[in-house]
Amino acid sequence: ALALGMIAVPLLSTFFQRGAFAAHDVQMTSQALIGYSIGLIGMILVKILAPGFYARQDIRTPVKIGIVTLLATQAMNALFIGWIQHAGLALSIGLGACLNSAILFHYLRKHNIYRPEPGWMKYFTKISIAVAALAIALWFGMGTEQSWLTGSGGSRILRLSALVTGGVVVYFAVLAALGFRPKDFSKRAVS
Repeated sequence: ALALGMIAVPLLSTFFQRGAFAAHDVQMTSQALIGYSIGLIGMILVKILAPGFYARQDIRTPVKIGIVTLLATQAMNALFIGWIQHAGLALSIGLGACLNSAILFHYLRKHNIYRPEPGWMKYFTKISIAVAALAIALWFGMGTEQSWLTGSGGSRILRLSALVTGGVVVYFAVLAALGFRPKDFSKRAVS
């Protein structure tokens, strides 16, 4: 999610900037993509957390939380539209997804439905360090926004390929340096 937001301009300029889709369109679309990327983790977590209620035959709680989230999202739409225009709508949806997942998680923890197994904090810390390293690598490897908007299509493809490959290499190299192995992605390896 962080990488998607960070490389919004490189992605959009590489894939869409040609013909009637000009540099200005890339910049405007990138603002919305950044807003959506903020909510990507929240959207994924909702898909993970909601079944915790359904497995207990509790359909009402996620629906009630969804209604609260919907109302909060609409309030954020009204707040952000005047401030950051179309990007505000995307940001509202993203923040609404984060709010939804946070409330679902809080409810599951409060009612002792979910108890993290030992090792989750260590796992989360390793992932966070690797994500931070990825962000730094993308930041330094990306160059200026203007260079993406003015470069040729072929050069953008090569640069984006190198940027994504470099980011992936840094991410997994840092995980390896922290002692993380592919088997650590399995559920059984967390404890």
